[in-house]
Amino acid sequence: METKHKRRDRLYIMAEILTIAKDGCLKTQIMYRANLSFAQLNEYLSFLTKLCLLKVQNENRKNTYRTTAKGDKYLKKYEDIADLLGTNEEN
Repeated sequence: METKHKRRDRLYIMAEILTIAKDGCLKTQIMYRANLSFAQLNEYLSFLTKLCLLKVQNENRKNTYRTTAKGDKYLKKYEDIADLLGTNEEN
């Protein structure tokens, strides 16, 4: 059996982070669930918050990351494109 390692593109990783953060998540939870290094995670979180796709909220003295309405819109558009191209892994 041949194992193929599929490289994840930037848009896919962004969608994955936004999906994970829909109900609010801590930084470490996002890092482990999205399978990213700490450096990669910081880069993506910074980028997504600058674009207002993700917001940071201080809950119980901890920073919680949550997907914004704009982030939800991105996810919907990403899913539409993935469906159109036949690359949506859920199909």
